[in-house]
Amino acid sequence: MKPVVIAVAITGSVPRKKDNPGVPITPSEQIESTHEAYEAGATLVHIHVRNPDESASSDPELFRQVQEGVRKHCPGMIVQFSTGGRGRDPSARGSALYLAPEMASLSTGSVNFPSIVYENHTTLVEDLAAKMKENRIRPEIEIFDLSHIHAARRLVDKGLMDESPHVQFVMGVQNAIPADEHLLDILLAETKRVLPQASWTAAGIGANQSRVMDWVLARNGDAVRTGLEDNIRITRDRLAKSNAELVALAAGAIARHGNRPATPDEARAALRISHPL
Repeated sequence: MKPVVIAVAITGSVPRKKDNPGVPITPSEQIESTHEAYEAGATLVHIHVRNPDESASSDPELFRQVQEGVRKHCPGMIVQFSTGGRGRDPSARGSALYLAPEMASLSTGSVNFPSIVYENHTTLVEDLAAKMKENRIRPEIEIFDLSHIHAARRLVDKGLMDESPHVQFVMGVQNAIPADEHLLDILLAETKRVLPQASWTAAGIGANQSRVMDWVLARNGDAVRTGLEDNIRITRDRLAKSNAELVALAAGAIARHGNRPATPDEARAALRISHPL
């Protein structure tokens, strides 16, 4: 059975307590939610932090608190910081990278979101990539458009990252890549051509979460992604109780495809992480 990494995006920058009371906001809530998800089988946590009013934050101290708590309570779990831009000052998006998490997200191009333009200027992308390289952080390339694969290749060619980033196709965001199975095949084929050493996964947004996960598993992906950042529901009529409940569903999907959740050591090997704890 192949070990498959379960990544859990615990908070994001959009869902609020009013949308789902289980969304963890404070560092202590995030640490507790991550520990529950870890116990359910997650071995990678994708972290956003929030201000007390639940708005998106770039405060390095908040990132530090969550990172320290995860490392204390979730031995071996991969910590991934978000450098995403929704609700954050672009100049501050890399401000916590000096804390040297094992991974960080990196969007390599701009895209229209439903209510904003998610802007990722080339100079910002290269600055973030350089900071990740300096701190030995493995990037997770967030693909919202086919051209973003080629933008990642240019970072490799400029020496700003190595040949084996982790690539995630984000599917189901309005105005970006639709959650259509044949599009995953196109994206995956192009990635294997342009970045043949990359590991990969795909994230389905909202009701697309379980469907996209099955597509990834059917194509022997290295990881699956779940969590309240992307999806706050179990069904149309029932909210998810926690990130752990979503992780348990992901573990079940992995089992149905004849595989098993990766251990922390297996996750680190699959994503080529040699970052010291």
